[in-house]
Amino acid sequence: MTPPAAHVPDTAPALPLAGLRVLDLSRLVAGNMLTLSLADFGADVIKVEEPGTGDALREWTAGGQPLFWKVYARNKRSITLNLRSAEARALLLKLVPTADVFVESFKFGTLEKLGLGPDVLLAANPRLVIVRISGFGQTGPYSARPGFGTLIEAMSGLAAKTGFPHHPPVLPNVALADMVAGLSGAFSVMAALRARDVHGQGGQVIDLSLLEPLLSIVGPDAAIYQHTGEIPLRIGNRLSVSAPRNVYHTKDGHYLAISASMQPMCEKLFTVMGRADMITDPRFANNAARIENIDELDAIIQEFVGQRTLDENTALFQGAGITAGPVYDTAQLVDDPHVRAREVLVEYPDADIGSVKMHNVTPRLSGTPGDIRKGAPNLGEDNRAVFGEVGVTAAELARLHADGTV
Repeated sequence: MTPPAAHVPDTAPALPLAGLRVLDLSRLVAGNMLTLSLADFGADVIKVEEPGTGDALREWTAGGQPLFWKVYARNKRSITLNLRSAEARALLLKLVPTADVFVESFKFGTLEKLGLGPDVLLAANPRLVIVRISGFGQTGPYSARPGFGTLIEAMSGLAAKTGFPHHPPVLPNVALADMVAGLSGAFSVMAALRARDVHGQGGQVIDLSLLEPLLSIVGPDAAIYQHTGEIPLRIGNRLSVSAPRNVYHTKDGHYLAISASMQPMCEKLFTVMGRADMITDPRFANNAARIENIDELDAIIQEFVGQRTLDENTALFQGAGITAGPVYDTAQLVDDPHVRAREVLVEYPDADIGSVKMHNVTPRLSGTPGDIRKGAPNLGEDNRAVFGEVGVTAAELARLHADGTV
């Protein structure tokens, strides 16, 4: 089998997060995205899972295979602990002093009910950075509400402004709120570690809600509402602040995306379309006019694009330096020459299903790049290694397994 393209040679510099240990008690997407971001750059991420079932992400299957787990649990190790057991909680507390970061996404108050609240964890390890992932945060009237990403995508204003006029709001068909929170969480961990290791801050608690990171990327809608009284509406694939920006269907049934919102780019677009007259036409001469007359503008562009195939349009516009490109499905993305040349996607060996195609480590560091070092772990496959580090013998581990503690 072809070795993983993401592999870094043995002579490469040490991974930048080598020596960092993360105990990941989270479930599903946000926590796994957070710890994946750390694991890809060398952190020793130990997934702490329920015996017998494990992280619910293992149950997200496609074609009968747990492909979400295969991708987002790479570079991690798995141990099992039944935290309803006092002995299991004691084992976890043995691991806490060995860790730098502790990630959890339990229901509000669960960690405290288990006797593992931040005060207990920080007493066991004053340098510990604790990440608490929830839908709405650890304070406020909604703190105890279930916080699945769907609720956040709905309440953040994102769904209300996504979709087409006179149609219902559209929820993203990816775990967007969780993914954004995971990336924001990874940054917050690094900020807290910087404060600890450089500025002597010590450990601390990161209150990571799904709502606030997503809200931070949906645009300055609150400021717009404050100063204009306007609520952003659903306008399809257009933008309210610049034009043209849309997708246009081609002669052969595909779609082309065009964004020519900057004035020089827009003038170049008009020229390539053979409509240089539009540059001085009062309806299209500047951005404000184009927004005001967007229906007419889109109709003209659509007529031009619709007379040509996707390949013909792409070659024409990209040849002229215009920001236009095809709307890909997954099959087209996988086969794209740029994606192949840069190894944006890599194929990693997998003992269960042969191999798994997945996104490469991102972002790319020139001096200390990340690396895909191992595939996603089977449930509890690292029990002996991890618990052995804190003095649990093979015989004791066998007993703990037999009584359901691990």
